[in-house]
Amino acid sequence: MKTNKNSRFSGFTDIQHMVFFEISIGIIANIILLLFHVLIFLLECRPKPADLTIGHLAFIHIIMLLNMGFIAVDIFGYQDLWDDITCMSVIYLNMLMRGLSICTTCLLCVIQAITLSPSSSCLAKFKQKSLYQNLCDFLLLWVFNLIISGRMLISTVATPNVTSNSLMLITTSCSLLPISSFLKYIFFSLMTFQHMSFIGLMVLSSAYMVILLCKHKRQSQHLHSTSLSPRASAEQRATQTILLLMSFFIVMYSLDCVIGSTSSILWNHDPIQHCVLMLVGNGYATVSPLVLNSSERQMIRCLIFM
Repeated sequence: MKTNKNSRFSGFTDIQHMVFFEISIGIIANIILLLFHVLIFLLECRPKPADLTIGHLAFIHIIMLLNMGFIAVDIFGYQDLWDDITCMSVIYLNMLMRGLSICTTCLLCVIQAITLSPSSSCLAKFKQKSLYQNLCDFLLLWVFNLIISGRMLISTVATPNVTSNSLMLITTSCSLLPISSFLKYIFFSLMTFQHMSFIGLMVLSSAYMVILLCKHKRQSQHLHSTSLSPRASAEQRATQTILLLMSFFIVMYSLDCVIGSTSSILWNHDPIQHCVLMLVGNGYATVSPLVLNSSERQMIRCLIFM
């Protein structure tokens, strides 16, 4: 019995190290990605349409991973740091950043689909977007997600401060108070609309880009032409990178939903469950900057030069 307990403790310690290692790698990679696109925005007269969105996504993932590190500290046994305000702030920020990650990823996919679309397409009129229009898009996403995440502001409490059987445990120290059925329905409807609409738009944009790439490949084979412009090939490489990100996002999102919905039956809310959920939930925020960094030839040349 003692051997099993020690083995379980050793396994839990290994998962802790994996969680903090994943968070550390994700933060470093996102900082590099953010700084690179800030430099592009400052130094280039006409940066690519997706540059600002990628920088915004990296900024969101930095905040999200830092916040998840704070949550991990709580799950791994440092409960003395938490009170009602801390719980409310951390859980609200976590939900807000995850929502913004979904929305910004969808926006990146749509922008790349518009960039790849031919000039005869109805999407061509959206290609030339000003900085003001991009900032308005980001503002709308922030306002929308601030409203959706509002439930966490009115119902998150520190668990030691409240004794009630109706509490829903979120982390070791934080729980959700029950709210009225009307408010619960409103927030659930908004969240369902957010996830279904943005993920659906993401899938449609990805399918459209796949069709365009297949069509371009057939035309290239038919013409036997190798004199493609560097701009066209760069757009195709960027599109393939975005499609890879979309596929990985859908896989991790689906896995997160499956594990989260079955966790109460399989693991009964033990700390290992929270660790596995964090590893899956942070997967996209950690891998996406690594993929985007590796696809940037300018960054690779700069690193080689250094």
